[in-house]
Amino acid sequence: MGEFTDKLKGNANQAIGDMKQHSADPAVRDEGDAQKLKGSGQELKGKVKGVINKL
Repeated sequence: MGEFTDKLKGNANQAIGDMKQHSADPAVRDEGDAQKLKGSGQELKGKVKGVINKL
């Protein structure tokens, strides 16, 4: 995947995770935490690819 795709998927996962964190179900809230973390990792991966491509 490219830099833009990773950043886009990361932002989407963070947004979905944020919505899940407002659930009344504790299991869904935990899932939201994990999804936000996954999104942060994807966004970081995209940023790293951008830096590497500039080298």
